[in-house]
Amino acid sequence: MAEFTRTYRVAMAINRPVASWARLDVSGVESLPATGPLLVVGNHDSHWDPVMIGFAARRRRMIRALAKSQLWEVKGLAPVLNGMGQIPIVRGAGDAQALAKAVEALREGSCVGVFPEGTRSRGKVMRARSGVGRLALEVPEAHVSCVAITGTADLTGFPRRPRIKIRFFDPAGGQPRPDEDPADLSARLLAEIRAIAPPALSYRKRSA
Repeated sequence: MAEFTRTYRVAMAINRPVASWARLDVSGVESLPATGPLLVVGNHDSHWDPVMIGFAARRRRMIRALAKSQLWEVKGLAPVLNGMGQIPIVRGAGDAQALAKAVEALREGSCVGVFPEGTRSRGKVMRARSGVGRLALEVPEAHVSCVAITGTADLTGFPRRPRIKIRFFDPAGGQPRPDEDPADLSARLLAEIRAIAPPALSYRKRSA
């Protein structure tokens, strides 16, 4: 599923007004390879992160994100998620099946998106999970790109207008090395991302 699906295109179009309202500022998207297996690794502070990252990369790649399996239980949402090529994962359970599906997608030439923290930060520093490193090392031909996103936590502060910034970049520490420990690789990538985008609380919680 390397090509864009109709459902994915429609979903991105629907979210255009949100991106405009949020004054979305995107940089580095040209660093994303236009074809071939690609693993996009990012920080996670808001439910909006995967949507805005997908929107930011839409002219380059369709991102098949690993998303929490509970979303498939929301009435009417499963067909949309499936149509967008998203991959369900049981968070906190070391979901081997989800990782296997992600590996398969990468080997097919898809772009897979993953959050090494596993869930939203809620403003706290979190450790990187080793699954990201395992995924990268399992498909060594996949290019690894980082993405740092800030401002999505402020989307909950309506009518206060947010400002979302998204920066795509290749890791300064280089692409994964065959002898690198998966946990260390995950930590290395997350550290570079969080140096640009520190953990953030939602606007409502900051104002409480």
